[in-house]
Amino acid sequence: MTYTVNCSILLTELPLLERPAAAKKAGFDAVEFWWPFSTSTPSEQELNEFENAINDAGVQLTGLNFNAGDMPGGDRGLVSWPERQQEFRANVPVVVGIGERLGCKAFNALYGNRVDNATPEEQDAVAVENLAFAADAVAKIGGIVLLEPVSGADRYPLKSAQDALDVIAKTGKGNIKLLADFYHLAVNGDDVGQVIENHAKDFGHIQIADAPGRGAPGSAELPLGEWIARSRELGYEGHIGLEYKEPAETAFNWAIRQHATR
Repeated sequence: MTYTVNCSILLTELPLLERPAAAKKAGFDAVEFWWPFSTSTPSEQELNEFENAINDAGVQLTGLNFNAGDMPGGDRGLVSWPERQQEFRANVPVVVGIGERLGCKAFNALYGNRVDNATPEEQDAVAVENLAFAADAVAKIGGIVLLEPVSGADRYPLKSAQDALDVIAKTGKGNIKLLADFYHLAVNGDDVGQVIENHAKDFGHIQIADAPGRGAPGSAELPLGEWIARSRELGYEGHIGLEYKEPAETAFNWAIRQHATR
């Protein structure tokens, strides 16, 4: 099994730039991040420090979010936010540059919450434009844009896999793919097994956490191992993103117990 450690939700006891090395020490060769900077256009020094942390750790960056705004403050993306369209578009070439230098090919574009000063129709139109813009940009480095249903954010409109697939269809871009986060889909009431049967071969990425609780695999009730195995059988060949909450000292005990191949 090829896992990639999400260093924005795991190993958070450590400074962000120390987490890739900690993931490597724990036995993993790949990492992914949410947007690790405070602005859409970080300084050259900030970019260099982040990229050096990845390279020096000897891990592969397999996924990176576009700037999603103030995540701790409740933001969940800029893609459908009309007032921040230029900010999102300024972020795109920065993301592409990181991807090109580090060999990363998958970029998660969080759709964004509904806002009070625009209609849903206006937001959805902006989202389609921005997703197409991002898809064209990452295509230059052989990349894909990921679109993700999310739970726990009432004003985030993409709840089910079909919600995201409907948006993807509107863009007309072949390099925009579903990010199938089994935790979010399950919590939102989607039929994860059926989503896998219908779409596994077309998943752009899989992420996992157990539910309830968003803890490590095996901590709750989801049949994550079965879902991953079936996705593989149906043609998914990518990484499995570990995007759960667990203290660093016990974060990967489940993998040790199961003698997982990383």
